[in-house]
Amino acid sequence: MFFKILLKYLIGYINVKIEGYSIERFMNKCVNNKILFWNIKREKSTIAYMNVGMKDFETLCNFAQDTQCQIQVQHKRGLPFVLQKYKKRKIFFIIILLIILCLVVLSRFVWNIQIEGLNKIKEAEISELLNSKGLKTGTLKDKIDKQKIINEIRLERRDIAWIGISVDGTNAVVKIVEAEAKPEIINEEDYCNIVATKDAQIVKISAQNGVPLVKEGDVVTKGSILIAGWMEGKYTGTRYVHAEGEVKAKVWYTKKERVELNQVVEQVTGNTEEKYKIKFNNFTINFFKTLSKFEKYDTIETCNELKIFSNFYLPIELIKIKNSEVIENQITYGTEEAKQIAIEKASQEIEKEVEANDEVLQKYINTYAENGYVEAEVTYEVLENIGTKEKIVFWKDEIYGRKKS
Repeated sequence: MFFKILLKYLIGYINVKIEGYSIERFMNKCVNNKILFWNIKREKSTIAYMNVGMKDFETLCNFAQDTQCQIQVQHKRGLPFVLQKYKKRKIFFIIILLIILCLVVLSRFVWNIQIEGLNKIKEAEISELLNSKGLKTGTLKDKIDKQKIINEIRLERRDIAWIGISVDGTNAVVKIVEAEAKPEIINEEDYCNIVATKDAQIVKISAQNGVPLVKEGDVVTKGSILIAGWMEGKYTGTRYVHAEGEVKAKVWYTKKERVELNQVVEQVTGNTEEKYKIKFNNFTINFFKTLSKFEKYDTIETCNELKIFSNFYLPIELIKIKNSEVIENQITYGTEEAKQIAIEKASQEIEKEVEANDEVLQKYINTYAENGYVEAEVTYEVLENIGTKEKIVFWKDEIYGRKKS
């Protein structure tokens, strides 16, 4: 029944009003002659409304005359009536058909690629990688081998634990789970040394297992063995162990910062202007003659991709350009003020490297005033644990840094 009604819509149908004392007889006559009608509504015993196919309307009028009923046309619906309405507007109708045709063609391509789940990896890297694998804007959807792209990327990128690709409409969604960098875990059964993670001066060494190779006051470099994972016995010879212990040492962090006494800085005036341009794939149309009316300015571009539905993107981007006027101002610092600024900047850089649980023992500050600028050198002396375990690797004739006995 549904498909018959749909067919009637395509060939056109009419909503009519039937009025008379023989409506039941009229309807029975329609049924007996297999006239399709639907949406019957009775207003009174003598009035009814119904939909009937356009080609059956003439027959319906004959039945109404036979049963002494009157027919009035209420509405005309369906494709033939739409075509008749716009037959004098052929150009408009052709444009509509062309738009529909364009949308059908565009729907076969990918026009937008969303990358989700990135944290440490840059989006530009993944975009370039996907491009090299054949997934880029303007790609025919039938040509995208999703599984092949996934397999190749997982083989090439060890920092990606999982990747999934789905195509919905003209939108491709690439979901990524980054691989976490796992520190090397050394089992208690493995032989290992404790080595220095930084250049430092030893303050205290406490070895629970293994042999300390340095003492308080010694200066060590990064990678030096602090507690050895082997022990020499008079009768047993060399015995390898899993070194355990803590090594506290002084570590120095130094940063230099320079501040000019006379500086030219840019300030925003608050005056702005907006311009627009349209980008169709790689072709751009500008709606302005000059870049800006301002002599100096900062620019922010906002890109809006056009889409019909949530997943049907078009290869058209509307780009809004906002220019903010800036002017140059001369700023002059006093020597002491410039010193404080330089010290603060250097200190902030050092504090980015120092762990929160480390103890700052001393701060050393040196400042120099030259012609036109001030320079500050700041050094932090920090007490921290510099020991880390490093697995002993056995080679053919030697062990990490030492001959086998």
